[in-house]
Amino acid sequence: MSKLDYIVRVMSLSKFFVKGWGDPEAFKRLMEFRPVILDRNRCFACVPQNYPVTIDKSEAHSDYDIVEGHFRSPFADYVPGVVPKESETAYFQMVLPKKWKTRLKPICLHLAGTGDHYFWRRRSLLAKPLVREASIGSVILENPFYGLRKPKLQTGSNLHNVTDIFVKGGCLAMEAIVLFHFCEREGYGPLGVTGISMGGHMASVAACVWPKPVALIPCLSWTTASCVFTQGVMSGAIPWDLLENQVFSDCFYRGELRNILSDLKDDAAFVAGKHFVTEYASKESSRYVNGSFQSRLEAGFSRLSSKDREAHAAALHFMRGIMDEFTHLGGFSRPVDSSTIIVVVAKDDGYVLREGIVDLKEIWQHAEVRYVDAGHISAFLFKQSVFRQAIVDAFRRITTKYYAHLQ
Repeated sequence: MSKLDYIVRVMSLSKFFVKGWGDPEAFKRLMEFRPVILDRNRCFACVPQNYPVTIDKSEAHSDYDIVEGHFRSPFADYVPGVVPKESETAYFQMVLPKKWKTRLKPICLHLAGTGDHYFWRRRSLLAKPLVREASIGSVILENPFYGLRKPKLQTGSNLHNVTDIFVKGGCLAMEAIVLFHFCEREGYGPLGVTGISMGGHMASVAACVWPKPVALIPCLSWTTASCVFTQGVMSGAIPWDLLENQVFSDCFYRGELRNILSDLKDDAAFVAGKHFVTEYASKESSRYVNGSFQSRLEAGFSRLSSKDREAHAAALHFMRGIMDEFTHLGGFSRPVDSSTIIVVVAKDDGYVLREGIVDLKEIWQHAEVRYVDAGHISAFLFKQSVFRQAIVDAFRRITTKYYAHLQ
C-alpha cells in the first residue's frame, strides 16, 4: 500500500456519512428500484431517445469549442424525493475540436472522481489534451452532490448519508444514457466513457446500461466500491460508531435489520447486508457473491469475543454487503463488447484495494488491464498521460472494429 495514500488520508479533514445510513424510506425506495439499474434493458427503456437537453451557451477558442448545457436527471422522476433539489438538474460541458480528423466525431463522457467539482480539472487534464493529441471530443458531466449540484448544507465532498452513494450511482447511470442519446442525435461517435477513482467505477456502470459497444476506460477503480469504504484508507473517514448505533438502536434498523441478523445466525453481517437489499428486489435480478471473501468474514466473526467489537464489525460488514449489492459490477448487465475496455489500475493503491475482491477479468473476460507503478494519489498526479493514452487506444479499437468503413 502506498505511504502517500495513507499520509494524504490522515491529513485530510473530510468525513463521510456523518448523518448515518440515510432516511429509511429513501433506502427502501432505492432498493426497490435497484433491479432496474442492474438490468440494462429495463434501465435503457426508462430514458427515451429524444429526452430533452437544453444548450445554454457556447464559446469559441483557438483550437476547440466549449458548449454547456443541462437537463433534468431522469432518476429524480423515477425515484422521487431521494435526489436533493440542487442535484435534480444535471449540468455538462462539451469540449469539441474545431476540425475533426475524419468523418467520425469520437466523443468521450468523463465522470468525476471524489472531490472533482465543476469542469475545470477534467477539462484541463484530459479533455483539452485529447482534442489536441487525438481529435477526440469530450462531455464532462457534473456529479450529483458536487459543484453546481451540491446541496446547500453539504460541506465540500462530504456526503451526509450512505444512501447518497446509491443516489449518485442511479443518477449517473441514467444521465449517461441521456448524454449518449444526445451525442448520437448530434452526429457524434464512436462513444466512450471514462473516469478516475469513483468516476472510473461510475463509468463502468454507464457502459453496463448502454446497449451498444462503447470505449470504456475506468482508471484507478475495480469491480466494487465497497472495498473503498470498508477496507482502504478511506475507511478511516467513516463514523463507524454512528453507523453501528443506527444498526442496533434506530427503530427502523432495529425492526428490519436486527431481525435479519438474528435470522442468519450462521452468516456474517456481510451476508445480512446483501440479504436486506435483495428482500426489496426482484427475484429475477442478477447477483454476484464473492464466496472466498464471505468465508473469511464468517471465520472472522467466529473469533469475535467483545460485544463492542462485534457490533463494530457487524456495522462494517453490513456496509460491505449493502455496498456490494448496489455497486458490484458482477451484478450489472455486462458491457456489450468487453474487448473495447481498457482498465488502468495502480499497483500500490491504498484507496481501491484488490486483494480478496473478484478480479475484473472474471467478469469482463476480454478487457485489458494495465498497471502503473504508483499509489492512488501519485497515479492521479503523475500518470494522466497514461490515462489519456488508454482512452486513445480504446477509441482506436472500437473504431477499427465497428467504424472502419465510415472513416
